[in-house]
Formats: sequence, C-alpha cells, structure tokens
Amino acid sequence: MQHAEILSTHTPALFDRAVARAAELLRHGDIVALPTETVYGLAGNAFQAADVEKIFRAKERPASNPLIVHVSDLAMARQCAACWPELADKLAAAFWPGPLTIVVPRSDRIPEVVTAGGGTVGVRWPSHPLMQAVIRACGFPLAAPSANRSNELSPTNASHVARSLGDRIPLIIDGGQSQVGIESTVIDVSVTPPRLLRPGMIHEESLLAVTGSLEAAGKSEGKTLRSPGMLRKHYAPKAKLVTLAWRDEAELQSSLGRLRLNIPPEQIFVIAHTHIPLAATLRSVSVIPHDAEAFARALYAELHRCDESGARLIVVESLPAGPEWRAIADRLHRASAG
Repeated sequence: MQHAEILSTHTPALFDRAVARAAELLRHGDIVALPTETVYGLAGNAFQAADVEKIFRAKERPASNPLIVHVSDLAMARQCAACWPELADKLAAAFWPGPLTIVVPRSDRIPEVVTAGGGTVGVRWPSHPLMQAVIRACGFPLAAPSANRSNELSPTNASHVARSLGDRIPLIIDGGQSQVGIESTVIDVSVTPPRLLRPGMIHEESLLAVTGSLEAAGKSEGKTLRSPGMLRKHYAPKAKLVTLAWRDEAELQSSLGRLRLNIPPEQIFVIAHTHIPLAATLRSVSVIPHDAEAFARALYAELHRCDESGARLIVVESLPAGPEWRAIADRLHRASAG
C-alpha cells in the first residue's frame, strides 16, 4: 500500500525542497496536500479537469460540492473569472492575502468539475507562504478543498492529513499548525447585494465596512451550490457531538442524563471555555481559551484528539453570542447535525 511522502519545511533549504517537489508533482497531474493558514488543502491544477477529478476521488467527495481555487496574486485571480466586479477588487484590497474566498462568474478556463457545474467560482489568495510559493512555482491556480475524506474533520496539521488520506496521495507538505484553524469566509459578489455563503473568521461587520450591504445565504438557494461548507452535515468528528450550556458540574451531569445516550463516562469528552468541570467523573476535560480566534485555532485539533482517544460523545460548552463566534457556531452546528 502506498503511503504519502511527508516533507517538512522548517529550514529554508527544506522549504525550497518541499516547494520544488510539490510543484513537480502538480505539473505532472498529481495531487498533493499543502498547508494554508485556514486548514490543510488537497491541491490539484485548477485548469485541468482530470487533475481535479483526482481530488474528488481521493476525498470521496460528492460531485455536487464545488471547490475553491487558490491563487498567488490578483492577476491569477482574474484569469479564473469571466468578469471581475469592482467589489471583488475592493474586497481583495482589504482582505487578501487571507482567509476570504470571493465568488465571481467562472472563466472558461475553470472546468465545470471545479464548480459542480455552476457558473460561478470561489477564488482565494491564501497568506500561507508555502502555499503561495507552490502556486508561484506552478504558474497556475490550485483547486484545494480540505485534505480529508468527505464530511470528516478538516485537518489543521500534517498528521491529521496522513491519518485520513496518507494511503491515497503521494505527498504531504508539513507547514506546521494552521493559524486560523477553520475554513475561509465565503462571499458571493456575482449577485447584488453580495451574499455571505459561509461565515469565517473575517466577520460580517468587517465585510460590511467594504460592501455596504450583505445578505445571508438562505434555505431557498438553488440546487447548484456556489460554495463548499453549505451542506447540512459537515466538518464532523466520528464521535457524536453536542453543545450544552452549564453553570456547574451538577447542571452538566443533569444535562448529560437528559440526553439518554447510555454512553459510559469514560467515553465522554468535554471541551470547555468558561465553566470548567472536574474530570473526576469524565474521561477527559480540555480547555480552550475564552477567545474566538484562539478557540477557532484549537477546535479541530481538539476534536481530532477526542476521536483518536476513543470518544463516543464530545460535549462542547455553548458559545457566546457575539459576531466573532458565529463561524465557530456554524461549524459546530454542522458537525452535530444528525
């Protein structure tokens, strides 16, 4: 059985070697796992349908779920678009490189497999230096969804990728821990007013400062998805996940009892941020700081750890209601969907 080669990047020489090896494979039609600041991506030449189809096969991803195209500059982004709206320029100036995906009308150079047959494409200029260097070395944009099997947890380090896809792809580049930790914000500027398709760590309030108005994606969206991350169940650990609010240990235990899941305490893992229960009656209690950016950065890694440790139930303390927490709440909601 093939196992992916893993290349580190922690010295300049290793960085350059990793970039050259990734670009070599991508130019020859292979797919490789690369770090970005959001999560690790499984990358292929966005201009070649056959290469993109390899991504779908490796992930077992439904063909109806589109991919985001990653670029290394604004000129490459324009190559992916049939037209580039003025608002796209303004958003790019404000937030690129960074964790924002801009949905625009699709160029004929982008195969339909990338966009699930739709007429628009999501484009992002990532800020991670390794991803930028690989795209520049290739000279073409990279389609790159998260580097995991479909509907599983997104990976935020190379080990996560290896466990999910290590026997399906030739190369994983280890660029360290992803610093944002959840997927990008997605905004559609092919419609008026622009539409927020997926919340992320660039919040609605920041976007509104540029766009002036913004609609939320509704349940009445068409059958063709314009963005990944819009499926009802997504980003899910193997264990059942629930979010609960509690003020003390007794209230937590009472809430767990009402769930009637009949799961032994040693298989219940708790992720808390404010009200920290004692671990005496539970297998594991982990604490993520009560800070949205820190919570997003650590969340997927904690969920991966719970799965790897044999959790059957993961209980996450309910989040505050502020706008900075909306993207994290969205991921937890989709992860807990039945």
